[in-house]
Amino acid sequence: MDLVGHFRRMARNSLWANDRLYRAVLALRLGEFEAPRVNFFPSIAATLNHVLSIDLFYLDMLEESGVGLRLFDRWKDFRDPARLAAAQAECDRRYLVFCGHLSAPDLERRVGTDRGEDGQVPERIGDLLAHVFQHDIHHRGQVHAMLAGTSIPPPQLDEYFLDFDLVRRRDEIRRLGIG
Repeated sequence: MDLVGHFRRMARNSLWANDRLYRAVLALRLGEFEAPRVNFFPSIAATLNHVLSIDLFYLDMLEESGVGLRLFDRWKDFRDPARLAAAQAECDRRYLVFCGHLSAPDLERRVGTDRGEDGQVPERIGDLLAHVFQHDIHHRGQVHAMLAGTSIPPPQLDEYFLDFDLVRRRDEIRRLGIG
């Protein structure tokens, strides 16, 4: 597998893992989504809103849309977990499309990243994708841990890449259309 193929698989993995995670979040009892928790961000809601806002920030730079940090000027956290889940799924599908159009030379191409007072910093597309996928995995792990203190058990999130695990995810892969 080449690096382009890897990023395409990571985009599919993100859609799948977020889908699993949000199905658990959507089953929480009233008040558990926004309840204060011990974590870097103070709740499941805050953590998942952070993930989406950062995903959109980096996607803007990857797609060279030009919004940059202004995205945060108009950002409003989602209070409804179902609306947040839908927005995350839409963003994940945009990453699928972006990665689906990548070629090997694209990974070395630099795009401007809006760093505020530090200006536009050119970064390689491959490095940006590696960063955003790692960022998402990191914060999904935090939500996973926070779910352990709720009425809903945390879902398994590491059964994606191996053939051995396919039986555990086959129906989800079909439902999501990423098989």
